[in-house]
Amino acid sequence: MLYLRAFSGLYHRCRKALVGNRRIQSFLAIVVFVFVATLLLPEQHRDDSEEQVALSDEITSEPTESWRFPGPPTFEKLWRWEQDLPQHDLQLPFPEGKTGRYVKFSNQARRLGWNNCFNEILMNSHLAYMSKRAYVFQTYHWAANHYPWPPSQRLAEQPQTPLNALFSGPAVGSPWDEGDDAPRAVSESWFEIVCPEQERRIINTTDVKPWIGAAEGSKIFADWQELLLNAPERCIEVVPAPYEVDNFPQVFDLWLFGSSRILSLWPEFSKSPTSRLLETSPIVESAVSRNKYLFLPRHKPSQPAPRDPYQRMLAMHIRRGDYSKSCEALASFGSTFYSWNLLPDLPDAFIPLREDHPDRIAKAMEHCSPSFDAILKKVRDARSDYLLALNGRHQTLDVLYILTNEHDEWLDELLDAFKKDHWGTIVTSHELELDAEQIEVSMAVDMDIARRAAVFIGNGWSSFTSNIVHRRLVDGKLPISIRFY
Repeated sequence: MLYLRAFSGLYHRCRKALVGNRRIQSFLAIVVFVFVATLLLPEQHRDDSEEQVALSDEITSEPTESWRFPGPPTFEKLWRWEQDLPQHDLQLPFPEGKTGRYVKFSNQARRLGWNNCFNEILMNSHLAYMSKRAYVFQTYHWAANHYPWPPSQRLAEQPQTPLNALFSGPAVGSPWDEGDDAPRAVSESWFEIVCPEQERRIINTTDVKPWIGAAEGSKIFADWQELLLNAPERCIEVVPAPYEVDNFPQVFDLWLFGSSRILSLWPEFSKSPTSRLLETSPIVESAVSRNKYLFLPRHKPSQPAPRDPYQRMLAMHIRRGDYSKSCEALASFGSTFYSWNLLPDLPDAFIPLREDHPDRIAKAMEHCSPSFDAILKKVRDARSDYLLALNGRHQTLDVLYILTNEHDEWLDELLDAFKKDHWGTIVTSHELELDAEQIEVSMAVDMDIARRAAVFIGNGWSSFTSNIVHRRLVDGKLPISIRFY
């Protein structure tokens, strides 16, 4: 990590030189956030011009020995279903068919953790909708080190998963609201048919992004919307700048998602059809349903309680091991929460201490990589605060679900401590029973359980947590039900 130390020294010298200029200091902090994100990921993500870089933190299940035959799923039926979507018809009237208007974002991030891709997919879909164009959805390309199956079992050198395995909604071809004449999203294979190369207008991000700069999210959105809405061309493809020109050539990039500038998009985005009509995929739904029995209470409650176990559940995201290195680096540079985790109505906001404060790193680590005792306290506080906020309504929290990549004695000791705190039912993500298709989308399974839980505790630096926050708030969950360490 010599390059990290060297950069740290340069960073602190720049900070001293910029004393008094808060705006430039804030910009420098974002530069550092992105730099650290780049350094902490495998080399392949920095060398391949098609692969973009961002922090990744979701938990993917690994198949047990009994699951390793015949191996990963083919999703053959789902691929065919996507190909046969009813909007894939040249004869449909405007705004679909051969006269329709389309936009493909070929600059979308690839080969990253799912949640770094997911938030961008949703925002691009929203932009296409507001620009009166059909969004072109693409397959999910896995980061090599995230795919659940080892290289010897993979069906392709670069594993891919159909988006409709991960989630459902208008962003992946489902209908919009009844009476809404917006064009439906189409697959990238259909885009090749309905928009042959000679009929496309190519927009390189280098022609747009430098003129927008580090603007508010709402300004970035409005400028791109105006461009796509007013362009006379029927077919538009947005392509990325060369990697050496822009490491993050997305329309909505890590510079934006990693700062409070994203928050200006929340009021419109949270109420948009893209958010409201976002649904759980059938594959994920089947995984949640088959494991619901694990969460059923195993004792009689002391007072009336809901029959639905999710209404009695506190779900918590505990990422350990590899995540601590990311936390240490981000803490040293004063980074704060990610994306929707920054929403001001949520409790547990985190503001980094000033650079010269002796406890700056230690304080950030308490939130990003909490200790054993801190986790216990947060669960106790979240439970009591939520029950108090219900103002006397009958409610019980006695089901605990732990989303974690931890396996060792530390987890066993934590479970024992929770039992002493009178959690009647305790389940970890390792206990879920999943078939091959469900294993491949297990991160979405965990997210959906956390979405349904009465209370959720997440990591504020996490894109996984941020996307759960989005779903919970759109579902109408109370802000007090969303907590951070």
